[in-house]
This record gives sequence, structure tokens and C-alpha cells, in this order.
Amino acid sequence: MNPKQNTLAGKVTLSGIGLHTGKETTLSLLPAEANFGYKFKRVDLPGQPVIDADCDLVVETARGTTLEQHGARIATVEHTLATLVGLEIDNCLIEVDGPECPILDGSSRIIVEAIDKVGIVEQAEDREYFEIPHNIHYNDANNKVEMVAMPLDSYRLTVMVDYNSHILGTQHATITGLKEFRKEISPCRTFCFLHEIEAMVKANLVKGGSLDNAIVIVDRPIEQQELDNLAKLFNKEKIEVKSEGILNNLDLRFQNEPARHKLLDLIGDLALVGKPLKAQIMAARPGHASNVAFAKKIKAEMKKIERKALTEVPYYNPSEKPLYDHRDIMRILPHKHPFLLVDKVLRMDATTVIAVKNITADQYFFQGHFPGDPIFPGVLLVETMAQAGGILILGDKEDPENYGTYFLKIENAKFKEKVVPGDTLILKLELTEPVRRGICQMRGRAWVGEKLVCESEMMAQVVKIK
Repeated sequence: MNPKQNTLAGKVTLSGIGLHTGKETTLSLLPAEANFGYKFKRVDLPGQPVIDADCDLVVETARGTTLEQHGARIATVEHTLATLVGLEIDNCLIEVDGPECPILDGSSRIIVEAIDKVGIVEQAEDREYFEIPHNIHYNDANNKVEMVAMPLDSYRLTVMVDYNSHILGTQHATITGLKEFRKEISPCRTFCFLHEIEAMVKANLVKGGSLDNAIVIVDRPIEQQELDNLAKLFNKEKIEVKSEGILNNLDLRFQNEPARHKLLDLIGDLALVGKPLKAQIMAARPGHASNVAFAKKIKAEMKKIERKALTEVPYYNPSEKPLYDHRDIMRILPHKHPFLLVDKVLRMDATTVIAVKNITADQYFFQGHFPGDPIFPGVLLVETMAQAGGILILGDKEDPENYGTYFLKIENAKFKEKVVPGDTLILKLELTEPVRRGICQMRGRAWVGEKLVCESEMMAQVVKIK
């Protein structure tokens, strides 16, 4: 999965009929700056209100997902969002001149093809994923819906549908990564049963529905007179039914196209969590209502973790007298200028140390990393945490100068934000295991303000050298 954020290389414009309103609508996808996310703009309304792609703003899930904010609504957002997620586009302003996104051919393929003509560009900022920390379950017993998100260092989705229909049967669809979205999922069209169309027509819904943008499943015997009436409804000269029950003899693009479309909808609805996910998602009988409820549950867990992370940021008062200043640190660590990377230690106990590193523009490595865009090197972020850990291990030694500390392993290093001149790093190193035979295992984290910028698990060996 791409570690950097992406946006469009240029503007993409598409026009088509809205599924519910039947009105011609123009959809424009525009490039956006890093960390912008997905936002819809109703350019046809006074003030051109903007609607965030957020599961907490969903107000309707019947036959599609509808968002409302600032007094404006936008419907049928799932196919557009699924396309952006599937192509790993992180930042996009979506302008629409009507109340819903155009249905096009009922899939995402036309949007994908239009984006491919314009291209995608990588942005400098890192992509921030929400990594599912533990199994998150959603169940709707009344509708027999079951969904679970499980930890995984990728994005894998599996969908099962079962409508008690001898035409559809039980279907499964799976993708093992978003690289499969373009060919395997984006062409898959929305579908419905004939009896659903009859009910929706009577309710004056799906004014833009047609056999050009949906697969209609005929799950009961149908007389010629009814076929003639349907032909008039869909503005066709003649309508037939294949032996397998697909209205007007449409050819399926995949044998399990309905299940694949449900997977497409799921990807689009889960975009409303607000961050790209690293997870394995398994869903039985999903629909827009359950997808959105599941997205809300995942988002709630994400916010809970974010709030917990804020409470874990070590308190730092610059005027507080440190436990160790730089002179004390030089007596403990073997490092000296220009490689001493810890300025002071605030607090320390048997298993934890809190330390500070001030990032100044005159440090030697900024001459080459990078001229015009100075960034504190990631390898030095890890080294800074390791030096703070060295103070924790050597601080209680009477002769720390007689010991050496050597890296054995660095794991799960993650760099979440850039560190630049003017920043103050707050470092927290914690022993994860008791020190045995000189082997030290630690978890290190570094913050700038309330933002976690780096974390890593490290193992080192302490050896007496004199």
C-alpha cells in the first residue's frame, strides 16, 4: 500500500442521470491539497455549501447513501467514494450541480476510466491509516447481517450475499488488495429484483433507473403483458428474460457480479470512516444501512484510540528544571557533538524515561536533508529515541562510561508526521520486558505537541566494555 498521499493530476468531469431524481447531473472531481480528504460541494446551491464525507453525516441509506451538512444534501455518494478509495486517491473535492451523483452505468468503471485519462499524482505527505487494533464486530440479527473488521497490514475485503433467490444463489466476492479494484470490482453494476422496481415505481422513486444502469433480477414467473408494460416503463421496444432470470438478456460482467457490486458499495461506505483502513473486512449480507452503522462503529474506535493517545502525551513545561541537563547526559552516554541527540531528561523511573530534543535549523544534516525543505531524518528519529532509552538503562550505573549499547533489532518503525526545524520532540521510552543478560526491549514514541510523529519497537544489548 502506497505510504504517500495521492490526488488527481487534473480535473475530471462526468455527466449523467441521477438514479432517484432522473435529472441530468454533472460531477467534477478536482485535485486537493494533502490532508484534505473527500468533500462534496453543491455548486448549484446558494453559497455552494460543502459536505464532508463523514459517516456521522449520513441521513438516508435507502437504495444509496445520502449525506447532509450545512442544510445541503448529496445522495448516491458510494460509487464515487469507492472509486477514490479503490484507486488510492486520498484528497479530492467533488463538485456536483444537483442533489445526487450520476448513476452512470451503475458501476464505477466510467469514473475509473475518466481518472485514468487525467492521471494521479503523489503528494509529499505520508498517508495516515487507521490500523484496526482488534476485531470489531457489527451484527443486525433482524436482517441477518454480520460484519467484522480484523487487524491486517493491508486492506482485504470479503462479501457474501444470500437473498434466498434461486437466480442469485449464495455468492462470494473477495479482493486481497486495492490493486485489484480497477479490473475486478469497478465494472460491477448495481442490481435489484423486479418486485423492488414495482414498489419503487409506485412510490415515484428511481426516476433515473433503467436497464442501462442496473441489473434487474426476475425471481418469479412473468407474463408477456407485464414484459410489455416494463418495456414502456424503461422506454424499450422489447424486453425479454434470460433463462437465468436477468431482465432484457443483459450479460453479466462476472458470474458473481452482484456480490462484487456489494463489495464496491462496502468500500465506498467505509470511506466515510475518514481515514484509509488497514484491515481485513468480512461482511455477510451487507447493505448501505449496515455499512454505515459499521463505519460508525469503526470511527468510534478510531476516535477512542486518538483520545487515548492524547492523554498519553507526556506533560512538558519548558521552565521546569530537568532531571538531567545536557552535561549530565554527556556523562551517561558515549555520544558527543554532533551526534548527541537528547537535550534533557524530564522524568525517569525504573521502566520509563521522558526526554526532550529541540530541532534547530543549524544542525549539520539539514544541509543535505533537504536543502530548501529541511526534514529531520527518520533514522535519526529512531536514534534519538534509542539514546533516550540508553539513558534509562545506563542512568543508574556508577560508571556508565564503561558500558556500550548496541542495536539488535528495530521493528514496527512508523513515521507519521514530518519533523522540521523549530519543533520540540517529546520522547517517551518504556521497557516492554525486564532487562535480562543485558538485553533491553523497549517501545519508543516521539511527539511534537499533541501529534505522534514516530514510534518504534527496539531491542539493544548493553555490554561492559572496560
